[in-house]
Amino acid sequence: MLYRLLFHTVLRRIDAETAHRWSFDALRAAVRVPGVGRALRRVSEPGDQELAVTAFGREFPGPLGIAAGFDKNADGVEALTALGFGYVEVGTVTAQPQPGNPRPRLFRLTADRAIVNRMGFNNRGSAEAARRLRRLRRRGCSPVTGANIGKTKVVPDSESVADYVASARHLAPTADYLVVNVSSPNTPGLRDLQAVDRLRPLLAGVREALGEGSHPRTPLLVKIAPDLTDEAVDAVADLAMELGLDGIIATNTTTTRSGLASAPAVVEAAGAGGLSGAPLKRRSLHVLRRLRARVGTRLVLIAAGGIETPQDAWERIRAGATLLQGYTGLIYYGPFWPRRIHRGLVELARSAGYGSVAEAVGTGVAADPDGG
Repeated sequence: MLYRLLFHTVLRRIDAETAHRWSFDALRAAVRVPGVGRALRRVSEPGDQELAVTAFGREFPGPLGIAAGFDKNADGVEALTALGFGYVEVGTVTAQPQPGNPRPRLFRLTADRAIVNRMGFNNRGSAEAARRLRRLRRRGCSPVTGANIGKTKVVPDSESVADYVASARHLAPTADYLVVNVSSPNTPGLRDLQAVDRLRPLLAGVREALGEGSHPRTPLLVKIAPDLTDEAVDAVADLAMELGLDGIIATNTTTTRSGLASAPAVVEAAGAGGLSGAPLKRRSLHVLRRLRARVGTRLVLIAAGGIETPQDAWERIRAGATLLQGYTGLIYYGPFWPRRIHRGLVELARSAGYGSVAEAVGTGVAADPDGG
């Protein structure tokens, strides 16, 4: 309730990107204060073994992680896990540093509990992100951390594979898994890479790069858009299995604006970009169910898009997700949101007769009754 009051009286009146930066800086500063970080972890971190799930050969202390886009440069991995996230996906990072799109580029649609962003992969580059992750490991800090990689805007399409490979080589030794992001709407032409004839050489090139070197093979996933047709979803799933990928994230943000509660003038003022939050709930769930029906248990599926409540999270687990991701939920529901999701999942698993959340993973795949 206190966060809701703060959000509606203060934060919503501040430019969304500025509010994000201030909040993130305050969180990182707080966990560095002696005793504060420890107290926050004691309250928020998943400590219940009923929450632990295993994926990619690694135990995740809780299934809910923070999605890429929140911590673009691996600045706050410790702070975010102190909030109760089971893992952090940093990025999206690109091979070359880039400033992203001009501001303003982040907007709230509060009537829809949604966010529109056209950030444009603003980041300090994959080499810098890798250095920060190495420093975490050297300090003995080992939260589960994925790395999401995208295409540098100035790189021509003909050099896309080499651009992704450069980032993969930087991050493979330090990340627990890698995600190829070809589904952001904010880099011109990026979503065209989801077409199978273009996606195959890209994923194959990154897969080959991950097999090189002395480090163990890093799990590789691809993140897809909710705006793909069902047939295109099937094609990506088939390709992922053909190439031996480890998983798929469903889904990224959407470019559609249908069915919104926000006034048309507010939506128009926000402009172009990817829409995240509650409006994605139905379509993202449909894509998840379709993927699970296509791949069975051969791939790890990570559900993202529209997860707000423990019931939403449980529905994704029962639909075939092993892991979950959120971002917009944290903005609208505050710093104790991941704790509420995880505690609610434990209660829902118990009420369904499971001894743990992990026991429910992959057991409740259901048909999509409404076609998404």
